[in-house]
Amino acid sequence: MRILCLHGKGTSAAIFRSQTSSFRAQLTDKDIEFDFLDGPHASNPAAGVDLFYGPPYYSWYEGDGIEAAREAYDWLKDYIAKNGPYDAAMMFSQGCVLGSSALILHQEETPDLPPPFKSAIFICGGPSLGVLGEMGFHVSAEARERDIASRSALELQARSSSLMAKGADRWTGLGALTGGLSEEELRNEIKSPYRISIPTVHIYGSKDPRYPAGVHLSGICEPEKRRVYNHGGGHEIPRTGAVSNSIAELVQWALKESQAS
Repeated sequence: MRILCLHGKGTSAAIFRSQTSSFRAQLTDKDIEFDFLDGPHASNPAAGVDLFYGPPYYSWYEGDGIEAAREAYDWLKDYIAKNGPYDAAMMFSQGCVLGSSALILHQEETPDLPPPFKSAIFICGGPSLGVLGEMGFHVSAEARERDIASRSALELQARSSSLMAKGADRWTGLGALTGGLSEEELRNEIKSPYRISIPTVHIYGSKDPRYPAGVHLSGICEPEKRRVYNHGGGHEIPRTGAVSNSIAELVQWALKESQAS
């Protein structure tokens, strides 16, 4: 079985390989090939990344417009045509934006063709609100405000060595980003004319500034085909045994569902 791996903005395939090493170590006895690839654009490092990892750094696209998303989708389609097929895609942060946009654009433009991958594992990332708006989704003003605020909060809480030295304690003051809403209430901030129909896994942390975005993404996927997991941390993949085991189990579930579908 093969998994396409899409890193976050301002990181790289090598960095994403390192970030996922703990839970992938629980899967070494499985017949799984992880295909980590670099984005097509050179990028500045994501906030705090250069404190732990050296260059180069990449992104899948620059900007948030629909044209940038379409260009990235076309690039991804070409890569998959040459190197696929894939049973699943595993994505982090901006990789989630690309992967969810690819599924939505595919469903809108070529619904009679197989999707670019059979299941999706989204980690600490949300959808492109610009793509959703173009595709007929109703995105509330509250969801847009949370998206802007969460991006700013992530930048502030990960940009310096003094903050990073605090570890998990740097993820503070996030209650204002959710307004005290439950996950289901957050999901209802975006109204979907249709949903991503493949099996999906949604892994996010309740201390992550981008937590609302991760919940929003889960809301545009089929409830009967999704699994959600709150690892309790920030914009990261915790390496504890309990978290690693849980994520490994979810990866196996996604692959099993991809074969069933």
